[in-house]
Amino acid sequence: MKFTKTAADPHSAARAGVIETDHGQIHTPIFMPVGTVGSVKGVYHRDLRDDIGAEIILGNTYHLYLRPGLDTLRAAGGLHKFEAWDRPILTDSGGFQVFSLSPIRKLTPEGCTFQSHIDGSRHCFTPENNVDTQRIIGADIMMALDECCPGDADHAYARKSLNLTKGWLERFAKRFRETEPLYGYSQTFFPIIQGCVYPDLRREAVDHAVQLEAEGYAIGGLAVGEPTEKMYEMLELVCPLLPDDRPRYLMGVGTPANLLEGIARGVDMFDCVMPTRNGRNGMLFTWDGIINMRNAKWAQDFSELDPKGASFVDHTYTRAYLHHLFVAGEMFAAMLASEHNLAFYLDLVRTARKHIEEGDFAAWKESTLERITRRI
Repeated sequence: MKFTKTAADPHSAARAGVIETDHGQIHTPIFMPVGTVGSVKGVYHRDLRDDIGAEIILGNTYHLYLRPGLDTLRAAGGLHKFEAWDRPILTDSGGFQVFSLSPIRKLTPEGCTFQSHIDGSRHCFTPENNVDTQRIIGADIMMALDECCPGDADHAYARKSLNLTKGWLERFAKRFRETEPLYGYSQTFFPIIQGCVYPDLRREAVDHAVQLEAEGYAIGGLAVGEPTEKMYEMLELVCPLLPDDRPRYLMGVGTPANLLEGIARGVDMFDCVMPTRNGRNGMLFTWDGIINMRNAKWAQDFSELDPKGASFVDHTYTRAYLHHLFVAGEMFAAMLASEHNLAFYLDLVRTARKHIEEGDFAAWKESTLERITRRI
């Protein structure tokens, strides 16, 4: 993998760049649709590629490990072939899902044991077998196994958690370097910077991770219960400490406003379930603000979903029609709303990139935030 920074905003830490992988280029800043179990819920790959313009999507190691399982994925030739997606894929280590979904889990320096949320069977992730699992899945970018520390943890818990993550990271990196890709294309991995909301722990995490000279770095443990202001404070601390010539990925974030604020602080990559999850529940993000499509006020509004939108969905279907679909309980409503929201997120980061290149991102961000965060 190779990252090239192509532009920088003179009035913020925002930057534009290009990540090159064997499955294609990724133009940053980028939003990555979440395809947890090998699909982005309710959206055709054709539309992800051709209408939404997704350059990379996610898969989740925990879910794919449990179902369809490693035997199936290896027989298929990896996740790209299994799900018929020919662009880059990033996989989370599955650590967050182990900690959030498993009713019974145990963390030790050796690894984490957990019960499947599907059938209660017991499993164990170690840094070593997590590398092996992600080799079989075949993602272009792999995340190191870590513990996602709760946002409200005290310093003592956060210290213990970071020590665990650091030990796992060293073993993950060692196993990664001892093994090879399985399907004829290169893979890379990102360490995850943890440390909760404590500046001393975040600095320590960065110092430890950069010694591994990885090809990119992820920032985890944010948007997990801490105040938004603390998230921005941690980004302002961490991003300048990370290598300028490597991409920075803020995990699991977030709202459109979070994306713009993250970009302004030097983040290059984002993912979040919000556009599809909120879309399935009737919330649309648009260039003029946020819409609740279940609201009766849209019942006879025959205007386009988003007159300023970039997707064919925005200019083909009306607000009245989508309101009707939600009220009627039609699955097509969730599909249209999900596609619209993903298209909006991708259009948002593309437009941000344009303004970074033009040198007026900071001013554009302030005027845009006021518009896209209001309720209409």
